[in-house]
Order: sequence, then structure tokens, then C-alpha cells
Amino acid sequence: MTSGEVSVGHIDGDVYEIHVRGHHLTVDQPVEAGGTDKAPTPTELFAASLAACVAFYVGRYLDRHGDDRTGLRVHADFDMATNRPARVAAIRVSVDPPVGFPAERIPALTAVAGHCTVHNSLVQAPEVTVTVG
Repeated sequence: MTSGEVSVGHIDGDVYEIHVRGHHLTVDQPVEAGGTDKAPTPTELFAASLAACVAFYVGRYLDRHGDDRTGLRVHADFDMATNRPARVAAIRVSVDPPVGFPAERIPALTAVAGHCTVHNSLVQAPEVTVTVG
């Protein structure tokens, strides 16, 4: 895919529906932030996007090398910045390879995990333009 399109529409309160290639996702805010907690926040999806991209790249690596993906897990946790502007200050991603994955291949798997498209987009930030109207 060389380009993509996403649209977001208001549902109710802080609930929005995201449309991507015929798929629909919902976002909301936690109750303590004024939402109804019906869905993850956009910021949580941001971290989830990175974790899912890492999982995809690691999974493809495993496939290329004839390894089973069973048991593969990717975890991400993040910290919000304490100063302005509001942003994610840090994301930590950890990969649990499948049981029995050879220890000597962990460096190669780590290299693959660190070069997914979302990670690359964070390291080399894209140009972002916001217009209204």
C-alpha cells in the first residue's frame, strides 16, 4: 500500500467511529476523563498500533524461517509527558517469542521488531498537516 485514507465521525459524547478500508473501530475516553469508556482512547490505539506492527513483522520473520507463531505475544506500555504539549513521552515494547525460539536468533528477531513501519514512522516523523474547513 502506498497511500491510505481514514475518516472519523462523531457518534456521541467522546465516542467516535473510525473508518478504514471498510473496517470500523471506535474510540472513547475513560470515565475519569469525561467519556463513557466504551472503547480505547486514540492514544491507546497509537501504542497498540506500534505493538501490532511489531507483532506483524516478527510473525513474518518467524514464517520466513519456518518457525511457528504459537505463543508469540507483544506487549506495550506507555507514559504520557508531564509537560506541554500533551503527548506520549515513552513507549516500551517487549516481544515474547514462541516457546522454544532459539536464543541465538534473538538479536535478529530484535532487529526485525525494531524496524516495523510504525516504529520507522516514529523515528522519522512524517509531515503532518491539519486544515479546518
